[in-house]
Amino acid sequence: MTDEIQYRIIGNLGHITLNRPKALNALTFAMCEKITELLLEWQDNSEIGAVLIDGAGDRAFCAGGDVILLHDSGKAGDSRAEEFWRIEYALNELIHCYPKPYISLIDGFVMGGGVGLSVHGKYRIAGDATVFAMPETGIGYFPDVGGTFFLPRLGMSIGQWLGLTGARLNVGQTCDIGIANIYVPTNKHSDLIEALGTADLDGTDNRVNKVLEVFAQVPPAHDAIPEAIKAFNCSSVPEILLSLDSDNSEWAAKQAKNIRRKSPIAMCVTFEALKRGINMTFRQVMAQELDISLNFLSTQDFYEGIRSQLIDKDRNPKWSHSSVDEVSPTQVERLFRKTAKPPQEFIT
Repeated sequence: MTDEIQYRIIGNLGHITLNRPKALNALTFAMCEKITELLLEWQDNSEIGAVLIDGAGDRAFCAGGDVILLHDSGKAGDSRAEEFWRIEYALNELIHCYPKPYISLIDGFVMGGGVGLSVHGKYRIAGDATVFAMPETGIGYFPDVGGTFFLPRLGMSIGQWLGLTGARLNVGQTCDIGIANIYVPTNKHSDLIEALGTADLDGTDNRVNKVLEVFAQVPPAHDAIPEAIKAFNCSSVPEILLSLDSDNSEWAAKQAKNIRRKSPIAMCVTFEALKRGINMTFRQVMAQELDISLNFLSTQDFYEGIRSQLIDKDRNPKWSHSSVDEVSPTQVERLFRKTAKPPQEFIT
């Protein structure tokens, strides 16, 4: 067993803890492998009535995946990136289809791979320190781990805003938008886990719901999302920018500036992936995301984004296009081409 995952059984509750607090609990291949093993074992164990996942430390649930490995694998031309995406995406689908109550405590940073471990489950419980974001376009990539499935289902304006800009949401906004569906103050999380462990959970929602009714509170107040967000429902990224530029509000100007700093090809692929994802099943989305991810390994922007943000940290990427207006439909379509057999499917 990897020390990066801790687990225990409390009564009828299977409890998984991501245990890389110094790395903000970022996911590795071994972590995905162990979580998958536990979920498959527990779904067939009649003594386990629900599963709960959280993160060690007080800073993050999970702030992403092993992006440096993906960068290095792509540069080397080996199979590590594909192997990581395959097991991660299969795990995302396993969570989406899990037959028992799946509960995530998304306190602290929940980004990238951490989103995939949480939003596809039934119970997403936010704590006071919750910071949600899908910041992938800033590294020349796109919001994967099922992001192109759940983001458009928040409403296309909100989904495109989060996917394109990587905007960060606090606990109140995360609950209001529906990413989290329950708020429990952080100082009550240990009590919540203990209560679930003594609730004689039976694999149905009923007894989980009774416990959560005791602990759930009204989320903290938060700033409303401005009306200018309607710009993100336009029919292309250039049109989104035109709409934001014509709005004249401080919020709209900030969003437009943010978009213009991101990878233009990543922006256009993200926009198209969300537009297609709204009409696809979860499995179809995950197969499409695997193709897109593997195709990004052939782009300049994927390596340049990771270099500038995470390796050299000069925050000065040299993107392949100077603006989204330069990105052609043909260039976008190339990143959707079929490159791989479908992701592994776990039977639940």
